[in-house]
Amino acid sequence: MECSLIKEREQQVFTKGRDNYTIASERGSAAGSVSQRACVFCGSRVVLYPIADALHLVHGPIGCASYTWDIRGALSSGPELHRRSFSTDLRENDVIFGGEGKLYKSLKRLIPEYKPNAVFVYSTCIVGIIGDDVEAVCSRTAIEEGIPVIPVHSEGFRGTKKEGYRAACSALLRLIELDDELRNIETGSKIKKIINTKPVINILGEFNLAGEAWIIKDYYKKMGVEVGAVLTGDGRVDEVKSAWKADLNVVQCSGSLKYLAKDMEDKFGIPFKQVSFFGIEDTADALYTVAEYFSEKPEIAEKTRELVQNQLSELYPVLEGYRKDLAGKKAAVYVGGAFKAFSMLRSLKFLGVSVVLMGSQTGSPEEYEEMKDMADPGTVIVDDSNPSELSRFIIELDVDLFVGGVKERPMAFKLGVAFCDHNHERKTALAGFEGMFNFAKEVHKSLMSPVWQTIGESKENDPWKAQ
Repeated sequence: MECSLIKEREQQVFTKGRDNYTIASERGSAAGSVSQRACVFCGSRVVLYPIADALHLVHGPIGCASYTWDIRGALSSGPELHRRSFSTDLRENDVIFGGEGKLYKSLKRLIPEYKPNAVFVYSTCIVGIIGDDVEAVCSRTAIEEGIPVIPVHSEGFRGTKKEGYRAACSALLRLIELDDELRNIETGSKIKKIINTKPVINILGEFNLAGEAWIIKDYYKKMGVEVGAVLTGDGRVDEVKSAWKADLNVVQCSGSLKYLAKDMEDKFGIPFKQVSFFGIEDTADALYTVAEYFSEKPEIAEKTRELVQNQLSELYPVLEGYRKDLAGKKAAVYVGGAFKAFSMLRSLKFLGVSVVLMGSQTGSPEEYEEMKDMADPGTVIVDDSNPSELSRFIIELDVDLFVGGVKERPMAFKLGVAFCDHNHERKTALAGFEGMFNFAKEVHKSLMSPVWQTIGESKENDPWKAQ
């Protein structure tokens, strides 16, 4: 495989047991590599998009808005303003003469019509090039309309998708700091003035795909822990603004919201714990981690043990039946965040499936070192891979199942490999204990489909193969 790698990417592909170097990561995609990453703007959009009572206005050409329209399967229990796609639709004249006037007019038209509780204005590449003062327009409109109008500095050329996460976190922090009660007790104080009557947590990096936030909130409710805000799944502006009142932040998607968790720890003294709600082990650990943090309330730990035991007693017998069919199968995992890949590895191993290829778009050096420790010898680990590399590895490693996103689905099917969708457009909940059941069911149905045998036979009997 080495000879087919782009030279600049040689240090971003690692085989455990053969190579001995630190995987290069957090760098721009190599020229000539059809990267699976999205741009900075898209990174910020997927984080902020699920705030359902905010208006999301893309300041740029119409293509940017259409590219990210309804980009997550993020469900709302109330308003669905987030599912509309608004754009200033910048064109040639705007590029020449500037787009500030068009942005201002768009805001003055949209706010009275849709009555949002806040507005996020996303800067795209062209806005960064022509130099529109988005900050000034947002500040003016916020004063005139009396609602938060938050600029999101997400010009696509500024870096990788990860920079978009950082831009979204900065925007969320600005919204939190606008809370009237926080400003009344001195913004930025590290000493919290709020004493909660019961334990309160925020869940960061959970986007309520297929209703997953509701599943997780129900677990914590049964434990006796209140969820103050979910950032940003099924989000509301007022909940986000009051997030500083929580006792603890639990961070599910470390790549996207860890920046905000660190900022909230510095500014408001709120500690954070990194967790995952994918898979049996990780979901149980996420619940026990919160119970341990509130150890002064032993009843929480008792309720947590009871909850986990009840869930596992129902789930284990079902999963055992799947394990018998799946034993010996091989999988490739390529997802957005490395922390999610860890959970996928553990979940697949539990089902008897070995992972021979794993990687992510936005992993950090520390996460790739952890990935090395978890992987079996011979496992290939990739950072910011591309279809050419992934296709070659799938063939060479004789992969049976590909777990990835919508971009990888056509590639897997063309290669005659079963596919499991774990991207942010999916419609099936994969978080929590219920999610593990759904995941196992999907993996089993995909791998056991008779279509793969038919495809294998057709390849063997291909009349064009000899030519």
